[in-house]
Amino acid sequence: MSEFVYLDHNATTPLLPSVVDAMLPFLREEYGNPSSDHPLGHRARAAVGTAREQVADLIGCHPDELTFTSGGTESNNLALRGSAAASDPSRRRIVTSAVEHPATVEPLRHLESEGWTIDRLPVTRAGDIDPSILRPALTRRVALATIMLAQNETGALMPISEAGLAAHSAGALMHTDAAQAIGKIPVNVDDLNVDLLSIAGHKVNAPKGVGALFIRRGTPIHPVLLGASQERGIRPGTENVASIVALGVAAQAAAAGLEQRSSRYFVLREELWDQLWACIPGLTRHTPTRALPNTLSVSFPGVLGADVLQLAPTVAASTGSACHSGGEQPSNVLTAMGVGHAEAMGTVRLSLGHGTSAAHVSQAVQALSTAFQRVRSHTSD
Repeated sequence: MSEFVYLDHNATTPLLPSVVDAMLPFLREEYGNPSSDHPLGHRARAAVGTAREQVADLIGCHPDELTFTSGGTESNNLALRGSAAASDPSRRRIVTSAVEHPATVEPLRHLESEGWTIDRLPVTRAGDIDPSILRPALTRRVALATIMLAQNETGALMPISEAGLAAHSAGALMHTDAAQAIGKIPVNVDDLNVDLLSIAGHKVNAPKGVGALFIRRGTPIHPVLLGASQERGIRPGTENVASIVALGVAAQAAAAGLEQRSSRYFVLREELWDQLWACIPGLTRHTPTRALPNTLSVSFPGVLGADVLQLAPTVAASTGSACHSGGEQPSNVLTAMGVGHAEAMGTVRLSLGHGTSAAHVSQAVQALSTAFQRVRSHTSD
């Protein structure tokens, strides 16, 4: 039987052994509440502090600029709704892109229902934003710009550094959802010119249910949740110590050898594309040149991507964002890029990670090409 090949790392990642080992004491004997004034509590508080330093080191910020959350969705909600609540009443516009993750789209819809104006900027055929369109949109009425750093379906990288400069020139804040980028490319908050940056633990080999939000010193923000004074009063609730420790260790691992890992992903991704393209005439690619090195979005001609994956059970992949659900509908990201309905429906996202090898690439190509031929033969019958 063929080995199972996991190519869905943009959906979620497996825990690293070092991450599991770091968590276990805090699931067993080190169960203290970080707010408690006794040795168990002191050790829990120190562990959270160490994790804060580890995550801060990964993105180049001060530890006191990090707030731990339950994940990327909460981080985005806190960034968007929290900064909106604290903004100048004369600024009631938010600028975003047409290809954001639902964790950004839905909070913005909520703010829109409260009277905010949301300017959703179109993307190019490559799936990124043209800075010449972005700059005029950032007027003095804008409170915040929120644009993801890396598109989760295509891997396209956005011009966040330029966007941050333009936003600041207009007196606005800049937020980026960096969930997909962390651990795959270098991420530095100063280089990106951002005031707010969201992290999701399970995208970087930490557990589900933990994340962080970078909030630059001096950035006005109100809490979204109400409760006690944990996380400097920005995010109430007893800290999830074991998962926060895990996120810290995962961040440390992500920082180690990042350049080499990124290069390895790129080589494997291009080999995956070359082999698939050689086996499947008419295969098209949606991942642009400037993209995450681990992500490949392709369209199988004349078939549904879901059908190909169904007949390739040894390959775990996605037909778009794994956070979307519902019936057979084309990806709104691909639609925004100008991809036609049939081509969009044939799209599969293949995303590599820590454990992906050259052998896995070859096995996946064999399984996917065989599945494609079977689907095509059934379609033509």
